[in-house]
Amino acid sequence: MKWFVVGAAALVAAGWTASAEAADLNYGQGAPYTVNQPLNAYSWAGPYLGGNIGYEWGSVDNNPAKPSGFVGGVQAGYNFQNGPWVFGVEGDIQAAGADDTFAPWKFSNPWFGTLRGRGGYAFSNVLFYGTAGLAFGELRAQTFGWTESHTSAGWTIGAGAEVGLAPNWSAKLEYLYINLSTSQFAITGVSNGYSASVVRAGVNYHF
Repeated sequence: MKWFVVGAAALVAAGWTASAEAADLNYGQGAPYTVNQPLNAYSWAGPYLGGNIGYEWGSVDNNPAKPSGFVGGVQAGYNFQNGPWVFGVEGDIQAAGADDTFAPWKFSNPWFGTLRGRGGYAFSNVLFYGTAGLAFGELRAQTFGWTESHTSAGWTIGAGAEVGLAPNWSAKLEYLYINLSTSQFAITGVSNGYSASVVRAGVNYHF
């Protein structure tokens, strides 16, 4: 988590620097503005689409396996904005390379997705937000050439920071905790579920 906090601070610092440079440029050019559209204002409202890459580490219920690996995927969402307050909804789908072997079982999480609400506070082009909602994904178990997979639903919660780099582009750093419900596995003889932490960086294009 330490490097996540450091990364978020660096992302925010970069956003404020970009914002200050944009303000200086606009002032030097004598760009017009009105009371309804302040100088250097940034709008988070509207739809967006983007991609992300990150790392996942987790644990399996009733088994010592601790799958981990890189993840990558796409996200899409819509924001509403009222002054500095930003609310919206976001969905994503991820391919995951998280796996671990604890003899004689190998567990993996080939994919997962989320559908979440988001809410936060924007300092112009820097947005801090919390997020929570539905999670779903696959837990796969293998042993002696036998494979068994279960897709289940659960919940997720997290937080992040997003910086507007240009009128249509933003970058984000995000942490999610994901918990998938247990399923009865014949291959292990017990109920196994999956929970994981995910740290990921992404970019969004705002329409």
